[in-house]
Amino acid sequence: MTAPRTSIAATSRCTTSRLLTVLFALALVSAAAPVTLHASEPLAGQARGTAQRIVHGKVEDKGGAGIDGAVVYLKDGRNASVKSVIADKEGAYRFVQLAQETDYEIWAQSDSVKSAVKAISRFDTKNDLTITLKIDK
Repeated sequence: MTAPRTSIAATSRCTTSRLLTVLFALALVSAAAPVTLHASEPLAGQARGTAQRIVHGKVEDKGGAGIDGAVVYLKDGRNASVKSVIADKEGAYRFVQLAQETDYEIWAQSDSVKSAVKAISRFDTKNDLTITLKIDK
């Protein structure tokens, strides 16, 4: 008795089915794999070409010396929320991960004396802004 013969078409269908199963499994694994973003790539929810902004600088007295412990305020023009940081002993401050497509206002205060309010426009294309805030004291 001879072994039953299988047609080439049946073998081809079986191979194609296995290949599709393997490709589907690979697609599932790659979809679940962690994604590494490079600095030039947008974060989730951002359109390509928009980046996050960093605002940093120094709070100075009228003589140009840094003011330790000055409070720097950053007001979001979109939702009116206010973030604050405390300047270090040299008067330096830093805000990170700010949306570029949002307007902000920034000012500093020390011992009830306030600096002028400065505007940060969403139309300014710089991603790294240095702003010096002067307090007359």
